[in-house]
Amino acid sequence: MFYADRSIVLNSPGGVALLFFLAFMFYGNHCNAQKNEVGFGIGAFNYTGELARKIKAKNFQPGLSFHYRRNLNEAVSLRAGFTGGWLYGDDSHPFDALAQARDTSFSKGIIELSSVMEYHFLDFRENPKILRWTPYFFLGAGVAFFGQPEEKTEEYSNVQLVIPFGLGFKYIINPRWQIGVEGGVRKTFFDHIDNISGGELDVKNYAYGNQHDKDWYYFLGVSLSYTFYTIPCPYMFN
Repeated sequence: MFYADRSIVLNSPGGVALLFFLAFMFYGNHCNAQKNEVGFGIGAFNYTGELARKIKAKNFQPGLSFHYRRNLNEAVSLRAGFTGGWLYGDDSHPFDALAQARDTSFSKGIIELSSVMEYHFLDFRENPKILRWTPYFFLGAGVAFFGQPEEKTEEYSNVQLVIPFGLGFKYIINPRWQIGVEGGVRKTFFDHIDNISGGELDVKNYAYGNQHDKDWYYFLGVSLSYTFYTIPCPYMFN
């Protein structure tokens, strides 16, 4: 272990950058913390809002995902992800008189950039010969870019902050490859995924809903990851 003059490190931009880099690289107690992964996945999006009060099987739309994962230790990983696909909803099965009169639908593309922390419930990397799977929980933050509708019912931004969270399951195929299944929820802070919200009540086009009930969307997918061993793992003996 080495020591450095803290004043030199903290008083220079390069020293601060080096400090953060070393903390990122060597966080964790085992060599398994030095693993980087890249991968891709396929799945489906769904949505709930004015046109769908609950998840409907008919509304699932295709999606793709790409990710980079940094395994900090056996329990915690950080993941940066890119997910894209389509969202859909309609009033084909109206749940009230307003939905029946509105009789509308929407279909739009979505791109999501996110960063999440994954927490693994089991120590599946320590000895894959004994245990090579684990359930996990994830939570983070992201930005969603929604497709532009042909005509907006109100003024709003198509770029929105979201909070992704959910559960997943990982299985180690071999030292290089890993497969995962994940179901995620995206909390949003706006009510225009379906282009329907408060609306103008004096305009009798029925293009309005409950502006206090925010829209949500979901992603269910399967992913495949490849692990890079960038740092050798020395064995320590007592």
